[in-house]
Amino acid sequence: MPTYGYVIIGIVFVVFVWAIITYNTFVSLRNKTEEAFSTMDVYLKKRYDLVPNLVDTVKGYAAHEQETFQKVTDARVRAMSSENIADRQASETALSQTLRSLFALAENYPMLKADTAFVQLQQQLQGVEEDIAQARKYYNAVVKTMNTKVEMFPSNIAASIMGFKKYPFFMVENEERANVRVNF
Repeated sequence: MPTYGYVIIGIVFVVFVWAIITYNTFVSLRNKTEEAFSTMDVYLKKRYDLVPNLVDTVKGYAAHEQETFQKVTDARVRAMSSENIADRQASETALSQTLRSLFALAENYPMLKADTAFVQLQQQLQGVEEDIAQARKYYNAVVKTMNTKVEMFPSNIAASIMGFKKYPFFMVENEERANVRVNF
């Protein structure tokens, strides 16, 4: 066999090995991304489970605030039924905003703010929110790695051939970026 035959076989072998390694890397990153989203989803579910208890506690003190309770309940249902990451992100923002309005409502009821059940639920929700923030951070880090691999040459060629796509980041909506106003 002539020398160029060995060179061609060597090149084909190197490309084949590179394709296998690249494919396995994409599969690993896809699985990490899905695992990261699932972790965040677990914490979001925890928050969904706390919301009805929180609403019920506030209802005991502010029964006439039905509009606020309905908004929180509707936002929770929309968030729980979101089917993709973009919908989930929008509905999570809406839920966060309605929860803020629920806590703002609690400011008008000193007895509610002193209620131990309300305080405990508030603390649990704060802990879950911190867990969600950490899970979002991890998810976005994994997505950054995946998206970088999908976009960089030469792996972008393999990604398009193998059907791997970019994942969306879980971003904070503009409403949540505003500074928190603290009154003393």
